[in-house]
Amino acid sequence: MCPAAFQTPSTESKSELRKRLRQLRRALKPRDRRAAAQAIARHGQALLAFGKRCGLYLPAKEEIDVLPLLNRGLGKGARCYLPVVPPARQRKLWFVALQAEGRWTPNRYGISEQSHRSYKRVRAAHLDILFLPLLGFDAAGNRIGMGGGYYDATLAYLRGRDLWRKPLLVGVAFECQRLAALPVDPWDVPLDAMLTERGLRRWRR
Repeated sequence: MCPAAFQTPSTESKSELRKRLRQLRRALKPRDRRAAAQAIARHGQALLAFGKRCGLYLPAKEEIDVLPLLNRGLGKGARCYLPVVPPARQRKLWFVALQAEGRWTPNRYGISEQSHRSYKRVRAAHLDILFLPLLGFDAAGNRIGMGGGYYDATLAYLRGRDLWRKPLLVGVAFECQRLAALPVDPWDVPLDAMLTERGLRRWRR
């Protein structure tokens, strides 16, 4: 089972937090991972009705498995989009609609993508809802990612917007990745909701 959330010492840097959170996530047992994946699919299915264009991702390393959630989205008629990592020195992600008979190629991180040049690519603003991977989150809806800066760059246009915010940003993680508080940088974009095996949290923006 997931351990309880831990306090964040004020002297702990983001790099130190990432190391600590990876260790927590890596320690989870396979049966707990499988149970969590099914739980987030149940808790998150109501969100799939929010819009017809849903951005998800393929889980990598020890990330929580979102494939059961993706399958529920497809079953409800949602059009599911997956991210495409841009060329080196670029940070803004593209998104491509999942193709039933699509071509898959590994990106430079070893994650499979449907990135063939014939597929139409869209930016995040085209999506209604976006499920994001992360390493940690806190009670205020802040997130800490892997450190690549892709989602921060992709969603930078949302900073400072109070009225029109699209897509709805939903973090996905194990409950043990919850922290009491996170250090926040000016370029960080907060979440609208957080999905774990224990349920869905929403924040008013």
